[in-house]
Amino acid sequence: MRWIPSSKQSGQQHANRPPAAVDLSPQGALAAALPGKGAPPVYAFAPLPPGALTPSIVEVNLHAVDAVIAAIRNTLGNVEPRTRAVTLIVPDAVVRVFVLDFDSLPGHANEVIPVLRFRLRKMVSFDVEQAGVSYQILSQDETECRVLVAVMPGPILAEYEAAVRAAGYEPGAVLSSSLAALSAVDAQQPVLAACLSGSSLTTAIANGQDLLLYRTLDLPADPGLLLSEVQRDIAVAAAYFEDKLAARPHSLHFAGAGTAAEFARWLNEPELTVVELAPRPTAGAATSLGNVSFAGITGALAGVA
Repeated sequence: MRWIPSSKQSGQQHANRPPAAVDLSPQGALAAALPGKGAPPVYAFAPLPPGALTPSIVEVNLHAVDAVIAAIRNTLGNVEPRTRAVTLIVPDAVVRVFVLDFDSLPGHANEVIPVLRFRLRKMVSFDVEQAGVSYQILSQDETECRVLVAVMPGPILAEYEAAVRAAGYEPGAVLSSSLAALSAVDAQQPVLAACLSGSSLTTAIANGQDLLLYRTLDLPADPGLLLSEVQRDIAVAAAYFEDKLAARPHSLHFAGAGTAAEFARWLNEPELTVVELAPRPTAGAATSLGNVSFAGITGALAGVA
């Protein structure tokens, strides 16, 4: 399963992603690199102080820029990537993802992007002309073209990319956390997935190379409302799965801080078996790895030689 890279203006250049990645979240920076062909990844984690990074689609995200740069530099330095180019994984809350239908699209990426920007103008609240836009064609025939599109506000994309460059590396690709995580799924059957962060929940349904659902919900800060919102969103996604695929989902692939077992107890849905979308590595730790999700970093390196 492959999903799109994201940059200021990019198409389907999904191949040849860098052999290293760094995942930025409010908890810290998690880096991984493949030391050589066929070798397992090496991992490193550096925590961030509270408030250093706060995901937002409309406001400044990096409030302690020097701390973020140091965390990127330290973690990537510990895993010793083979190239300066790395995949940058950003929180779901700063990216908007859509599955759009068209009758057809131009054949070249530089002609497709303006078409997507025009369509997105009425769908997002920020300046689309200055935004990072990327896409991947999910399916196409003579009468219809379904496209996965990711869009990120230009100033926020610039914030994250500047921090990577200041740390001495180059953002060769930029992925939202959940799109990166879905690349870690290797299943022939349809998959219902939930990716939980501190401020958002993304639910997705992947069916081979197709994406039937991708929905990010900003979670309420009130702990009393949080659980009910998560339970409701999972129920909606499960119902959509049944409607589209004519079968009830029996498992939920989970990614996020904590474990699948903890999320299952929290969710309390007996008809759904919660499994890890990407298991925590048991080897290759260059530093203490903290309590963070490995799904995004695993997906970012999936298929990289």
